Amino acid sequence: MTSAGANAGGRAFVTGIGGQDGGYLAERLLADGVEVHALAHAAEPLPDVPGVELHVGDLTDVPAVRELVCRLAPDEIYNLAALSSVARSWQEPDLVAAVNGTAAVALLETAWLARERTGKDVRFVQASSAEIFGQPERSPQDERTPLRPVNPYGAAKAYAHLAVGVYRARGLHASALVLYNHESPRRPRGFVTRKITSTVAAIAAGREQRLVLGNLDAVRDWGWAPDYVDAMVRAAHAEVADDYVVATGVGHTVRDFVAAAFGHVGIADWEPLVGVDPAFVRPVDPTDLTGDSSHAGERLGWRPSTGFEELVGRMVDADVALLRDRPRAQDSSRSSR
Repeated sequence: MTSAGANAGGRAFVTGIGGQDGGYLAERLLADGVEVHALAHAAEPLPDVPGVELHVGDLTDVPAVRELVCRLAPDEIYNLAALSSVARSWQEPDLVAAVNGTAAVALLETAWLARERTGKDVRFVQASSAEIFGQPERSPQDERTPLRPVNPYGAAKAYAHLAVGVYRARGLHASALVLYNHESPRRPRGFVTRKITSTVAAIAAGREQRLVLGNLDAVRDWGWAPDYVDAMVRAAHAEVADDYVVATGVGHTVRDFVAAAFGHVGIADWEPLVGVDPAFVRPVDPTDLTGDSSHAGERLGWRPSTGFEELVGRMVDADVALLRDRPRAQDSSRSSR
């Protein structure tokens, strides 16, 4: 995979630094010689990202964030901050709307104001989501697919996604990356993929007996998280801003993910070890989210580097290694989907 080396150096401002993507993005930018500043949420443990200057705050505190960004005058802004659990969005839709929607739009306005005040170009990248498509009429989806979110998370992301186009028309170099599911060993256990790999590792080690999930037939397009961070950097450095679907183009069911994980630890007869609990089934769950990233390939030169089986295997191996380092007394209950 070719690295996007244009516009190396400069200063970047990153939100969502404590998440999977935030860590990978910071490491990538630092390796490119970029000075990285990041917003760390005041209510959460500070992430340990050597080389990053952390600023404690809350994205929804618009005046404070605006003052900070205008003072820093970054060349690039990456908005990765979000309440990323679709399940949680059903429980706290108002909070999700504020963080994923309203605060993202306020940050776009802040980027535009910073550009107007300094006269310096500001590149803005919004981490959008395939959930904005909801129940699409066709698969795979691309940039022309209508937005039809079916959950509060997708609705909030759709608002921010559309606002990117508004500010791009206003003259801001703003790109929205419609990120399909992307995973790594850094994925928290509250996500179904990490729940699968950590529980399968525990079953293989004799520390768990059963994996309980929700909808096994949901189809998702799973990719490798560092690849998707690479797409973000490429979009920021592109001559012209645009919207991009970032996906592998290959859909797999949750059942496929489970089978691959068990297969990686040598368990072929896995079905008796897996149960379905209706409590883990979302009120409305998109059935097939698979993306067509041809536009990103043509305009950004982006291609996914890691296949589905390899991705699952890397995650399982990481969880197996974690178990080796953790005494049985420290085993904790698994997070629900």
